[in-house]
Amino acid sequence: MNAAVQVPVLGPAAPRGLCTDCGVSRMADAKACGRACQFIQPDYARLEAQVHGRARDPSRPDELHFGPFRQMLRARLAAPRPGAQWTGITTRLAEKLLGAGAVDAVLTMAPDPDDKWRPVPVLVTKPEGMAQCRGMRMGYAPLLALLEPARAAGHKRLAIIGIPCQVYALRALEAGLGLERLYVIGTPCSDNTTTENFHQFLALLDADPASITYLEFRADYHVELRFADGRIREIPFLQLPISQLPGDFFPLTCRSCVDYTNVLADITVGYMAGEGDQWLLVRNARGAELLALLGDEVVTSAPGSAGKRAGAVRGFLANTERAAGGLPLRRMPNFLRGIVGWLMPRIGPRGLEFARARVEMKAVETVLHLRRQLPARLKHMVPPHIWALVAPYGVQPQAGETGAGETGADETGAPIKPPPAASADRVG
Repeated sequence: MNAAVQVPVLGPAAPRGLCTDCGVSRMADAKACGRACQFIQPDYARLEAQVHGRARDPSRPDELHFGPFRQMLRARLAAPRPGAQWTGITTRLAEKLLGAGAVDAVLTMAPDPDDKWRPVPVLVTKPEGMAQCRGMRMGYAPLLALLEPARAAGHKRLAIIGIPCQVYALRALEAGLGLERLYVIGTPCSDNTTTENFHQFLALLDADPASITYLEFRADYHVELRFADGRIREIPFLQLPISQLPGDFFPLTCRSCVDYTNVLADITVGYMAGEGDQWLLVRNARGAELLALLGDEVVTSAPGSAGKRAGAVRGFLANTERAAGGLPLRRMPNFLRGIVGWLMPRIGPRGLEFARARVEMKAVETVLHLRRQLPARLKHMVPPHIWALVAPYGVQPQAGETGAGETGADETGAPIKPPPAASADRVG
């Protein structure tokens, strides 16, 4: 690390149940977890209105799936940055903010000096420091604990690059932070795990896991690996050794997260609907301001959409029902894997349909795993729009699984109220 990148010493994490160590429990007021954590009783409608001026509107195309947005784009930097996971849009936005003096510091992740895959929370105060933060890390990192050293250093204007569980907690606490300006660049997140677990996964992918320098799950149903010697290897999803991973490889927090697309960010920078490019969701005026910083450095186009998601989601539902019930996953015969692996990028859901499918899969996963492992949490952790996403697949709330006075949500995401009870003296 250099002077542009600071690594503050953080306190220990307080013990928690469902926790991804976003950093709040390491702050002076560790009890703030109770009002900040998305795994306790999230209120997305309230925070969406607080951040974007309105909650998601299911009558608008794709807002039920992806949350509020003003503009949705495929995008790439005209000149990709070396070492970036895609083309470098996320870190370039932060560089621009620092270079323009719009923020005093950026809170983000850099690689551990001893393990390139392990994320370390850092404060970046100069544009050149962002180059050290390019690329993907895997593991939990207490990003929000940096808020205290940032404020202690006098930084009142911040940008934060975070994943959904970090951004939800940030928004829940934002009003009390005393900041003059805050930009939130969000990245989608699905299934995080510990860095140690990730090393086990790498070891299943290649005989020399230490030589792997890059890993990315792509929207064309392949994982791309790059190696220190310049080799590139592509593995179809169907040939990944998922069945060899331990049952707790992905924690219940990640399997019950309802915010894949990071709906409380000002701008979400992901890949799911990018079809080889990045996928941008500009969610509010501040997000539009961020995109404008890139000017003609960024090449944009409208997202495409092809294929049908229903079959893929139903297949995922069947496998998840088996997994949540402790039964082995259905395995495809090896002779079919190559055929189906060839077909999926050609006839499976692509572009926006791929992104919709993935969001619906996450919604299915949330309900089924909570129902089996923590059924009492369903009524607190599952917002109405999730029930709307799973309803087309026959997944309906059972007694006690929704908030008081609700029986789930209709296909628009609106809560369904129970009919009035018949009066006691009514005779049929």
